Amino acid sequence: MKRNIITIDENKCIGCGLCASACHQGAIGLVDGKAKLLREDYCDGLGRCLPVCPTQAISFEEREVETVVIKSDMENKQPDTLACGCPGTHSKTLEREYTSEKSQTKTPIAQTRLNQWPVQIKLVPPNAPYFNSASLLIAADCAAYAYGDFHEDYMKNRITIIGCPKLDDGDYAEKLTAILQQNDIKSVTVARMEVPCCSGIEHATKTALQNCGKMIPWQVATISTDGKIIGN
Repeated sequence: MKRNIITIDENKCIGCGLCASACHQGAIGLVDGKAKLLREDYCDGLGRCLPVCPTQAISFEEREVETVVIKSDMENKQPDTLACGCPGTHSKTLEREYTSEKSQTKTPIAQTRLNQWPVQIKLVPPNAPYFNSASLLIAADCAAYAYGDFHEDYMKNRITIIGCPKLDDGDYAEKLTAILQQNDIKSVTVARMEVPCCSGIEHATKTALQNCGKMIPWQVATISTDGKIIGN
């Protein structure tokens, strides 16, 4: 299959590193003072790096790429496919073990811990009253589906806002900065997935924390695609 992948003209590159900072996939890095495409399979073809390059050293080229087949670490060893090349779209079948025996007592319905609406970063008003004195959870929208106790372990007693840096247009940094500046936020927790494209939500939060002019304690929780906490 063919897809767009960036190419970097080393003769034009001045090694400023702006493209590496703009790439949410971690596909670009500086090597010997020049920008390099470190992982072709990480390049999502969205081109966030193009407009920040001051010398126009970056361009797109259409390349033929192979579908990558990755062996799963599940017991059944079912193969997973990475059709478009971006690790964030890596499809995986998650095996779960469930008991077939019926419980004698009725399982209680899990209680939602959502404390406000809306939850989408693009939709929440920065001056909403629920932000005042809040512990803020900034979450990738896939996180709640991957981690079973997300409501209880992360959303409880927090105001939750969610987004997907790969699919949403623009950057969250400006909106997050406004929320932090206009409210007395007590703490910030970022819950992201392990896939490279999810680094965008962490990067935007760091930028907002730097720009808001306040010292706010924060932490990042990283969740694997099979629902495990791998960083906290």
